[in-house]
Amino acid sequence: MRLGPFDTSKINVRSSDGGGGGMGRAGGVGCGTLVIALIGAVVFGLDPMQTIGMVESVQQQGASVGTGGGRETDEQVVCTASAYATEACNALTNLNDTWEATFARSGIPFEQPGLDLFRGQVTTEGCGSATSAVGPFYCPADKGIYIDTGFYDQLAQMSGTGGDFARLYVIAHEYGHHLQNITGLASQVRREQQRNPSQANRLQVAMELQADCYAGMWAGKNRDLIEPGDLEEGLQAASAIGDDTLMRNAGQSINPENFTHGTSRQRMTALRLGLDSTTDSACNVFFEGT
Repeated sequence: MRLGPFDTSKINVRSSDGGGGGMGRAGGVGCGTLVIALIGAVVFGLDPMQTIGMVESVQQQGASVGTGGGRETDEQVVCTASAYATEACNALTNLNDTWEATFARSGIPFEQPGLDLFRGQVTTEGCGSATSAVGPFYCPADKGIYIDTGFYDQLAQMSGTGGDFARLYVIAHEYGHHLQNITGLASQVRREQQRNPSQANRLQVAMELQADCYAGMWAGKNRDLIEPGDLEEGLQAASAIGDDTLMRNAGQSINPENFTHGTSRQRMTALRLGLDSTTDSACNVFFEGT
């Protein structure tokens, strides 16, 4: 995808080293899934279900978080630390521009997320501590996207593609959770999950599929930047991180009751739905009738 260069005046980026503090700001509440936890479980040899349990407990620790002693780094330095970091900053600049314009057209207040390209371990402001083993995630309390860029090498091995669109799909998916947070959908879903626990799993999967759809919608809004092979790379990545595929590759029985992100087919369908969408409300389909 032919993204333009990053603009540090348009993004909020930092790098936490070994457990530093989060985005340096507190705010919104929401459902806040630590996305793609199962990927980390498979890649790092952990049991996926144990990883999911750990991730969920991390998100519920909001009241007991410290700020840590992480090293603040100039945004320009962060964004030029590696090719992956530069790519992530390029993507964040475009994501902010794209979604801010979309919200403005709809008359909806917009707030940018932060991006922390942490290394090894990070302590957020509202979602507890996490290591690279949980994979990329979004924290609703500090409105931050957290990525250890070393994950991208693992993603390339799992999906069989080293193309940039697979990586862009990941950050765009996390950005989708930010959209759910600032529109209030995430908090509505969390309340419904608490009110009706029997529907909690279904709603969780709907959140993840909508985030996939938003990732596709972002790409569709920038269709002139898409290069040959990008869509195929995205679909391969979506297929590789479907719950059924991850469970199968981990040697586990496929149990839909334990799905958290949707099957490979569902994730590919959601991504394509967003890409082919003609209205900004296309991704609401996952909550119709809820």
